[in-house]
Amino acid sequence: MNVLFPAVLAVTLGLEAAVLAGPPLPSAIPAPIAANAEASPMRHHFLPPTRVLWTSGEGVKNADGLLGRKPGQAVLSEPVPPLELRSSTNQVAGVLLDFGVEIQGYLELFTPMMPEQGKLRRVRVRLGESASEAMAELGGRQNAGNDHALRDQTVTLPWLGKKMVGPSGFRFARIDNLDPELPVQLSQVRAVLQLRDLEYAGQFRCNDERLNRIWEVGAYTVHLNMQEYLWDGIKRDRLVWLGDMHPEVSTIHAVFGQNDVVRRSLDLIRDVTPVTEWMNGISSYSMWWVILHEDLWMHGGDRGYLESQQTYLTALLRRLLTFVDDAGREKLDGMRFLDWPTYENKRAVDEGLHAMLVLALDSGARLTAVLGEAALSKECEAMTSRLRQRVPESSGRKSPAALLALAEVRQAGEVAEQVLKKGGPTDLSTFYGFYVLQALAKAGQTDAALEFIRTYWGGMLDMGATTFWEDFDLEWTKGSARIDELPAAGRRDIHGDCGAHCYVGFRHSLCHGWASGPTAWLSQHVLGVQPVEPGLRKVRVTPNLGSLQWAEGTYPTPHGPILVRHERRATGRVESVVKTPPGVEVVP
Repeated sequence: MNVLFPAVLAVTLGLEAAVLAGPPLPSAIPAPIAANAEASPMRHHFLPPTRVLWTSGEGVKNADGLLGRKPGQAVLSEPVPPLELRSSTNQVAGVLLDFGVEIQGYLELFTPMMPEQGKLRRVRVRLGESASEAMAELGGRQNAGNDHALRDQTVTLPWLGKKMVGPSGFRFARIDNLDPELPVQLSQVRAVLQLRDLEYAGQFRCNDERLNRIWEVGAYTVHLNMQEYLWDGIKRDRLVWLGDMHPEVSTIHAVFGQNDVVRRSLDLIRDVTPVTEWMNGISSYSMWWVILHEDLWMHGGDRGYLESQQTYLTALLRRLLTFVDDAGREKLDGMRFLDWPTYENKRAVDEGLHAMLVLALDSGARLTAVLGEAALSKECEAMTSRLRQRVPESSGRKSPAALLALAEVRQAGEVAEQVLKKGGPTDLSTFYGFYVLQALAKAGQTDAALEFIRTYWGGMLDMGATTFWEDFDLEWTKGSARIDELPAAGRRDIHGDCGAHCYVGFRHSLCHGWASGPTAWLSQHVLGVQPVEPGLRKVRVTPNLGSLQWAEGTYPTPHGPILVRHERRATGRVESVVKTPPGVEVVP
């Protein structure tokens, strides 16, 4: 098994975790299957519950017998007394299990030889990314739902067999016996983690363990979302959103290198979106598609794949060029969107889209030059120059200000001092926080960026997170219970009582790939690895330790990993060791 799991998952699985591989289909299978079947890139890993977090009381017996590894097979003679759930007309018998880490996958329920063989039992299963979500009723003020994946359902159990429930994204599972007349027995309950079998070819370590943990959690968050396509979330938003992909793809490049899930996802949305429309209905998302292709070109260097995008790319760039008025202002239509916290601030959105158009046309100019579209490349260059001559009125919000700095419409140092550093790690989103970090790096503000990461993303870890969330506000933590405990009286539920826009309450996803930005950022800026030529044939390695004493790691390339170590000596001077594989050159 090649997967190098984050520490929390490795501990949960154990060294002998059972694995079901998805190998290529053998040639001896029946011809109709061989002709139509597609081998899965996924493996399945079995996780036992790590603790019983709650039971309903007297009607529950032997709950602790579910803990620990089990064989995953119904048997005639149980070595440990099974869990028994005996409901009454006044009390539903139930149990809440914690699997220790967020997963994407299934729940398996195993039954022994229960009495009254012909009578089938029904149980209600509620999966949750937080303990309180697994206890919640559908709807209501806290907004628990079943969108995209059924996480709250009633299932019928077999006699002496196994029932699989899911898929969904979850860490917790509540199981209730719905029949007051019949007891339910469960000999085993386990989670099934579905995950691509990938090597963590990229690595990051430094003298700050909190940053190391954040890097790992960001990598694992994206890994979970690398299913058949690159999803945004594993509970809700099991969809391909083009803008949301950009931080995810940045993390994939830093951790896994090239992976076909990126191309499959880019091509899927291209194929279902006529060039006369915006991807996902959002103008900025079509612009992110252009930017993503430049990132893919620089990291992969696959000219054939880039050429396969030429027809759509050139048509899209020509369309984008029409959305600038005579005064040099962008006039994009469709849904005008950057991130949710700025969605209702028109001035902020105007700022951000102006910058986005510059970034997209910059990428387009470089890509069309590679593709031999010289005239279109010059048109894109001319339009970016024109757009840069107009600085939009400032909203004072961090997300659009960061984009303006990255697009070189405003000076990065000025933006950092006047907007980004004001108030510290506030006015961030888990999505556009990545670009705030990028803009701080551009301004040479490494220590400020590191403190944002420690405080903001680290704040989720402090609340029990094992993956990063769709959104987060440090204000939510005040007076709130962690997600791995049931809120006591007087404590706020950080999952059920917080959130906004499309993610109110339990609809809020606690595993969202767009939140992984610090993982990519630490590899790109602290290790300092940046592509200079397509396919990472030439790279620049610039240490940015800030106040860190040392940092080391690897960065994947198509030729093999680059090994990097930076260390600050007693004199304050940073010494670096960089080892590259054949085919990769480090340039000043």
